[in-house]
Amino acid sequence: MSLLETAKRNSPEPHDWLTDALKCWQSWPDVRPEELLPLPG
Repeated sequence: MSLLETAKRNSPEPHDWLTDALKCWQSWPDVRPEELLPLPG
């Protein structure tokens, strides 16, 4: 699933969701990248 598809599914305002997600990812610890991956299924 792409970031845009995820944004559309998780928020009525995809632009706001993407902006917030990108801000969070910039400061995410490098030792926990698996937590940013989509869930299987």
